[in-house]
Amino acid sequence: MKKTLIMCLLMSICIITFSQTITIKDNETDKPIEGVILLSDKPKAFSITNAKGQANISEFNKAEKIKISSIGYKNIMRSYFQLQTSNFELRLEQTNFNLEEIVISGTRWRQSSPDVPSKIIKITSKEVEFQNPQTAADLLGISGKVFIQKSQQGGGSPMIRGSATNRLIYTVDGVRMNTAIFRRGNIQNVINLDPFATEYTEVLFGPGSVIYGSDAIGGVMSFQTLTPQLSMTDKLLITGKTIARYSSANNEKTGHFDVKIGWKKWAIVTSFSSWDFDNLRQGSKGPNDYIKDIYVQRQDSTDVVIKQNDPLLQIPTAYSQFNMMQKIRFKPNKKWDFQYGFHYSVSSPFGRYDRLTRFSKGTIRYAEWNYGPQKWMMNNISITHNGNNIAYDEMTIRLAQQSFEESRIDRTLHKVNRNTQTENVEASSINIDFNKKTNSKNTLYYGVEYVFDNVLSVGKITDIKTGAEQKGPSRYPLSTWTSIGAYLNDQYKLSEKLLFQAGARYNRFIIDSDFDTTFYPFAFTNANVNNSALTGSLGFIYRPTKNWVINANAGTAFRTPNVDDIGKVADSEPGSVVVPNPGLKAEYAYNFDFGIAKIFKDLLKVDISCFYTIINNSLVRRDFLFNGQDSIIFSNQMSKVQAIQNAAVTNVYGLQAEVEIKLPSGFSYISDFNFQAGKDELDDGTKSPSRHAPPFYGVNRLRFKKNNLMLELNTIYQGKMSFDQLPEDEKAKVELYAKDANGNNYAPAWHTVNFKAFYQYSENLSISSGVENITDQRYRPYSSGVSGAGRNFIISLKANF
Repeated sequence: MKKTLIMCLLMSICIITFSQTITIKDNETDKPIEGVILLSDKPKAFSITNAKGQANISEFNKAEKIKISSIGYKNIMRSYFQLQTSNFELRLEQTNFNLEEIVISGTRWRQSSPDVPSKIIKITSKEVEFQNPQTAADLLGISGKVFIQKSQQGGGSPMIRGSATNRLIYTVDGVRMNTAIFRRGNIQNVINLDPFATEYTEVLFGPGSVIYGSDAIGGVMSFQTLTPQLSMTDKLLITGKTIARYSSANNEKTGHFDVKIGWKKWAIVTSFSSWDFDNLRQGSKGPNDYIKDIYVQRQDSTDVVIKQNDPLLQIPTAYSQFNMMQKIRFKPNKKWDFQYGFHYSVSSPFGRYDRLTRFSKGTIRYAEWNYGPQKWMMNNISITHNGNNIAYDEMTIRLAQQSFEESRIDRTLHKVNRNTQTENVEASSINIDFNKKTNSKNTLYYGVEYVFDNVLSVGKITDIKTGAEQKGPSRYPLSTWTSIGAYLNDQYKLSEKLLFQAGARYNRFIIDSDFDTTFYPFAFTNANVNNSALTGSLGFIYRPTKNWVINANAGTAFRTPNVDDIGKVADSEPGSVVVPNPGLKAEYAYNFDFGIAKIFKDLLKVDISCFYTIINNSLVRRDFLFNGQDSIIFSNQMSKVQAIQNAAVTNVYGLQAEVEIKLPSGFSYISDFNFQAGKDELDDGTKSPSRHAPPFYGVNRLRFKKNNLMLELNTIYQGKMSFDQLPEDEKAKVELYAKDANGNNYAPAWHTVNFKAFYQYSENLSISSGVENITDQRYRPYSSGVSGAGRNFIISLKANF
């Protein structure tokens, strides 16, 4: 009897020990599901399955409600006891529709999306694998909800709700990527990121300044990179993948490799990616205004204008890029989790195609206009502690140091002087975030942030015949930019159906700039800005049933002036030059948005959201005086003087609509439609369309999925913007637009028809392919300086191990 009791006790101990690991599989295929999220409020716990579908759930012991979710599967709720009685094995059922998923960008903490009043979408690695975006900008574009502008192939500037560039926030693993030189014009920094090394991407639509501070007016783009996975057993966990891809329109040759190695307490992930793009070929059917069939080549110390053999090639648009990432994770116990990440990205020099299509006196204006190698490096440490004490349930500390380098190189045709301006930004940041569940209905999210950017900008002039170099004008003054902020966000769940959220943030920002008067006789040599901003939000979510969600959010957001605003000297458009203006204040946005999403009988999902935003003290480019003059000589031509000023009110409104229909025999239909419009106030009190509010756009998809095969036929489209509808500062940009019957610039409507296919050949091998722009349209997204790809054949092979 005694031996039997001892044996039962030992067996119970074994069962309890084993019970700490759960295995989750697909109900149909019986294959393990990676990336399933398990979340509990009481106790506060989180876990995610590894490549073998396993997760450690010891922290969930005695939990009565555990939310279990994964995109493409029905969400379920289980208690710890229920999981235990099922021997910690679970199978999830696939579904077309879901109104609930786990998101981070709403509060920096993992939450169920019905607990966040703002609209948030998630782009998964599975969708990226299927759609094959070439860059991180294209990754955002495949959502059908983010508009992407391009000035050259090596770039991509998102537009969200009438905002772009420095009115949007980028974060990588929770670290702010925006720097003090993010400009009002289109930026290319998003291509620093690696789509292959991204687990998922979230886009928060609307203001996010309470959590993220300055710049989060139109939205937040949150990139979560590959996370090191721990082994749930004594056996070493090794997983990874290798990818090879080719695309015909730009002769793309891309390779990627990553490996994850996990022990019980330690884990690492290593990732490498390499891209090589040739000059991009545009389509054969469309406006001839987009064709520039000449380029400049240096021959025998002379600039020679070359006639292209293939007029559809956009020369020069070729470039290459290399990315690497290394992460190390240490989880000594269930209370602490330490992660270190190293990211590095470098591109080759690449031509700014829109500038290289400018003409002067009947020929190309520039012999050279290139961006130098774009470099980004980040070291970051994340420390998470499950305290469950009086001050917090969870705390995360993020320490980060980033280095950015970018340069601009230009030379006028038949001139020997090459101008080079190089910018280096060293960005350091500290974020400390907490959450605390004060009772069963109320949760607090609060934290502090410190950001310090040091800007070094230098210029040089090189005589390309003699090689002699001399100091040239820099783009920016030597500057520092500091932001210090604190926020508090409160969520109160009045019932299972109704939740309220309110938040506030106080931010101090300081700019100190020293101007060099060697080249420009500024009336000042130093500029100091020391100001503050207060912002807040209030929202609710009402969920009448599990298939119906109504949300509304009212809030403010702000953007503090940065070094690009107060200190830049640059040509903004032909015949204009922007000069410094140190007397700037923050611009404020007042926003209201409302959304409804409903699932009808598991056959139809409708998701509609609308917004209205007013921006006061809008930082815009306006005519200015430089030492009493309205025009000066700049870049060898007389140029009108302009400066960034708090000189306008901007109004933007719009609507986003998504429809998903489940059809018979494995077919489904998905449609995304986006409309936005805005008005900027001009100096004379009249109104101009907002520059970053594109014409309506969207995507329609017919998808088929059965077993290991997935097919999609889609059409991507954009509406027309006539000359009268163009923003005033766009009307003169001859090189960007087609010409209407009157010879005026306009953005034609366009659409492309595309086919995508994916087949899982075996457990370890898959193939994806596609034909983009099947009808070979020549098109150009609004405000872009380079045309989209013509007919493009894609083939991609992936091997898992």
